[in-house]
Amino acid sequence: MSEHWQPSATLDALRLRASVNRRIREFMAERGVLEVETPVMSMAGNTDPNIASFATHFSGRTDGAPRERWLRTSPEFPLKRLLAAGIGDCYELGRVFRDGEAGGRHNPEFTMLEWYRVGIDHIVLAREVADLVESCLALVGRSARIEETTYGALYHAHLGVDAHRDPIDALRHALGEVRIDPEGLTRDDWLDLLMTHRIQPAFRDDTITIVHDYPASQCALARVRDGDPPVAERFELYLGPLEVANGYHELTDACEQRARFDRDIARRATWGAPNVPRDDALLNALANGLPDSAGVALGVDRLLMAMRGAARIADVLAFDFGRA
Repeated sequence: MSEHWQPSATLDALRLRASVNRRIREFMAERGVLEVETPVMSMAGNTDPNIASFATHFSGRTDGAPRERWLRTSPEFPLKRLLAAGIGDCYELGRVFRDGEAGGRHNPEFTMLEWYRVGIDHIVLAREVADLVESCLALVGRSARIEETTYGALYHAHLGVDAHRDPIDALRHALGEVRIDPEGLTRDDWLDLLMTHRIQPAFRDDTITIVHDYPASQCALARVRDGDPPVAERFELYLGPLEVANGYHELTDACEQRARFDRDIARRATWGAPNVPRDDALLNALANGLPDSAGVALGVDRLLMAMRGAARIADVLAFDFGRA
């Protein structure tokens, strides 16, 4: 008899997931952060050319609205609309969807925790994320020390390269014995490869690593701070070698955000990727006024993997993609 019907995770792993979800809600309630729910289907998609969205079609009456809807890759855009409407500190814990991502560490649907805090920057929020991760680790009798560094200092300490200024050849050389087809790779691609192949594997299991102030070219939806060099006010947080969170000091300039969306769409066209409608509702919200805030997305499945020392995301999901 086939065992395909059985869960991909152990029952203990599923009980831990429930405990982590409960602890997340307690953590947010203790800090006065409001839980909200936003749409899973949207008229707009994620224009980021590195992220593929699922699309679906509504067959009923739309009164002129588009029938094509996009499954969210994160709740970021509607949460920011709520911020602009004055809701204050808020969070959502729920499922998100990304096409083309299935494997040892990826599942096409997964659980994301995203929250926003008004009046703070990315550095303060990163430390709050570390507090949450420490609180979750306590559920399994673990603790971790916290190391905080800038992106530039991290690359210099591990590889002796200047991540903000060195040419591509220097970055390629720093990969050492790792062999990668260089065709079409940008400077940021080489930096990402150095992170995943050379730097992340060296992170200790008992350490929470906060990396902040990224190259301006990797700003995504973060503010860029002037300087020499200018840096994106963005952070990533790692538990051991696994990245579990990515956050920003949020961009509030609607014109700049529109320009970034348009650059993404142009890049998609160049790559032959599907066209995705930009989120004009978000742009209107930014034009109305987004409060100074920082936001972060945390992958709950990744956090559970790191907590349990699991090698596969299937080990923390009731039913992974192959059993769904």
